[in-house]
Amino acid sequence: MSLCTLALLGSTGSIGKSALAVARALPDRIRISLLAAGKNWELLAEQAREFRPDCVCLEDAARLDDLRAAVPAGCKVISGREALCEAVAAPEITTVLCAIVGTGGLFPTLSAIRAHKTIALASKEVMVMAGRLVTDEAKRFNARILPVDSEHSALFQCLERRRPSEVAQLILTASGGPFRNTPVSEMDRMTWEQALAHPTWSMGPKVTVDSASLMNKALEMIEARWLFDVEGPRIEVLIHPQSIVHSLVRFRDGALMAQMSIPDMRFPIQYALTWPEHTASNLPALDLAEIGNLSFERPDESRFPSLGFARAALEAGGALPAILNAANEIAFERFRAGTIRFTDIWRIVERTMDALGRCGDETLDAVLEADARARDYARNLDLPASK
Repeated sequence: MSLCTLALLGSTGSIGKSALAVARALPDRIRISLLAAGKNWELLAEQAREFRPDCVCLEDAARLDDLRAAVPAGCKVISGREALCEAVAAPEITTVLCAIVGTGGLFPTLSAIRAHKTIALASKEVMVMAGRLVTDEAKRFNARILPVDSEHSALFQCLERRRPSEVAQLILTASGGPFRNTPVSEMDRMTWEQALAHPTWSMGPKVTVDSASLMNKALEMIEARWLFDVEGPRIEVLIHPQSIVHSLVRFRDGALMAQMSIPDMRFPIQYALTWPEHTASNLPALDLAEIGNLSFERPDESRFPSLGFARAALEAGGALPAILNAANEIAFERFRAGTIRFTDIWRIVERTMDALGRCGDETLDAVLEADARARDYARNLDLPASK
């Protein structure tokens, strides 16, 4: 039974809070060495007082003095990408859980890989932006990547000790979000508050809005291609409103294997941090008799075009997945600000991909350039404001 000495990046977000709940329940298995957050210095300080890490990192440098005054004596306080990248490479750290929302997790993930750490990856944008680069670096430095997304954790568990050649199909499940049955004619009128009303999962706003647009499944399709070395045409999505079956694998002989649990992110987080063991914990067991029925349906791509964007990005390769991701991040920001309608998220992504689709290859410099160009283009697209 090995000890996981953990660097938790994004500790004040939804995944970070769930990861700390897992650590709290398994004090003999998980020790927190580093906590990193964006702007919420007060919650970061509270977490530091409970878990007493060696170091905390705050992106918002203006509040460092407040943070220093609030953390335990001896806890190092740092800020900035370079300092974080150096911190995750510290020799005492065995595992880095990257739960930074958006693309900010790319550089610390690469730093952790080059320091031979185990990466528990919750930031799907890292693999969407630079999947080939990240997986190549992991092979080069003998670093293990363990998925934390519930869907990819499910696939990982179904595929353990299996070869990619045995796989006929990876099937990612999606709840369908709050707009699964909303008529197409009404989608323009869906509000920020309605998009955040997820029927089964409790998540942060970015992931929740991505779930409402099914953009999270588009990103997960691209992530799955790199995590499991399975080509895009063999990756599909099924709507499963109960969110009990987290993903399935169809093997060459036609057999299906699924992983199931109640919809709670503590399950995939715990498995990533205690792998290869399924460790006893206080997590609630699934009672299938109580659930009663599980249903599945094909996604309506006329209502949710995100999946088609993912297929196009996977087919084209190069920097197009990074362009898709960057455009979606900007569209999310504009929707949150109330300057575009919900359906404009798809319009921004599609128009940005069409305009910049031939931009760049899969080198780090090309991906970063494509990301910056896509953000600028998506930010300045002239679309009508919400009514």
